[in-house]
Amino acid sequence: MNDRRWMGAALALGERGRGRTAPNPNVGCVIVAEGRVVGRGWTQPGGRPHAEAMALAEAGDKSRGATVYTTLEPCAHVSVRGPACSDLLQLANVARVVIALGDPDPRTDGSGVARLRAAGIAVDVGPCAAEARSAMAGFLTRRALGRPHVTLKLAVSLDGATALGSGLSKWITGAAARAHAHLERARHEAILVGCGTIEADAPALDVRLAGLEPRAPRRIVLSQTASEGWERIATPHAIATLAGVDYLLVEGGATTAAAFLSADLVDRLLLYRAPIMVGGGRTLPDIGLTGLTDAHGRWHISDARTLGSDRLEVYERVRDSAVPAKVATGFAPGDGGKG
Repeated sequence: MNDRRWMGAALALGERGRGRTAPNPNVGCVIVAEGRVVGRGWTQPGGRPHAEAMALAEAGDKSRGATVYTTLEPCAHVSVRGPACSDLLQLANVARVVIALGDPDPRTDGSGVARLRAAGIAVDVGPCAAEARSAMAGFLTRRALGRPHVTLKLAVSLDGATALGSGLSKWITGAAARAHAHLERARHEAILVGCGTIEADAPALDVRLAGLEPRAPRRIVLSQTASEGWERIATPHAIATLAGVDYLLVEGGATTAAAFLSADLVDRLLLYRAPIMVGGGRTLPDIGLTGLTDAHGRWHISDARTLGSDRLEVYERVRDSAVPAKVATGFAPGDGGKG
């Protein structure tokens, strides 16, 4: 019970780095001694310092004999950017390390745990593993599929229109839903729209929330021709070439949305539904389904809430093998990992 409680705190800290730590995962870490938090850390922008290093620096001598909760297996490789976290934990003389997920990076995969245990440190793996997979979906998707984790944002009317027949879409949803969408922008390294959206709306794609303005994502356009001031990719599958992007938000219109859905590149869907009827509006074009049977079982609802007068529904793509078991847990069956 306590392990899940403290791991939940570590996961919350890791969210602070989401969309800023690529190519490293957005890890969170909490150090607990005698029932009190003595150190906290999360992966910093650009991937360093690591969460464990931050937490140990804050805890100082109080880390001796303490329990460390970290959302990913402490790294076991030495880098020019800093020492291995598994070594730092040994030097700090911690008594126990609780890990949500093993690290799929082959330089660490299981080695971090083995190094800690060899030093006499108790290690448990598994608490809040499902939550950690969700929290670090960008890193895990890049490792498993070789591309960023893709969130598609759609704002629609009750009759499914993404815009008027003329293409006008400002504004389908109200202020509260738009503010939430800006928060989502701040949680992604890059945001993508189609060339039609640029021509129709000339969007800034910035973050208009107090205090989060510096977290505006990189702007990408899906287009065959270059647009001044924009990074460009020619096809949806080219997202794999975007360096430093583990979380990609797609905000384009119906055509761009359909292109990503047709390519089966959407991992998460944000559906903002406004209580309006449009009639004759623009809707999603064909996404390549051959029958309704193919449409069922693809999406699982993970959240739903009311935002002002609008309704937000969050769906996750159901994939049988998007994140293999070895990647998801960091341990193959029977190798001693818990959970």
